[in-house]
Amino acid sequence: MKLLVNWVISTLSLYLLSFLFSGIVFDNFTAALITSIILGLINAIIKPILIILTLPINIITLGLFSLVINACMLIIASNVSPGFHIDGFATAFFASIVLSVINAILSSIVKKNKVE
Repeated sequence: MKLLVNWVISTLSLYLLSFLFSGIVFDNFTAALITSIILGLINAIIKPILIILTLPINIITLGLFSLVINACMLIIASNVSPGFHIDGFATAFFASIVLSVINAILSSIVKKNKVE
């Protein structure tokens, strides 16, 4: 049940981005559902490898390079997901920051209401 709730939160967060950023487009809600699964897989498989490979840069920038990695994860997801399009790196960069904030807010609401 917890996995399903997290999937719904991720999907809603991603779909909300398309209303906040003109450079992010979903063809339909099904594309948002598929993209949230793909983004979760990318974050689970590729992101840890990139974090390790870019550790020196991350240390020098005090962790701020992680924002660039998050933007890259969104761009990779847009290249792999059917029906999900991002205009450029700047859009992906700022959208990844907003996505993190929206996910945190929705997750705290769910935890506050004890939906498990």
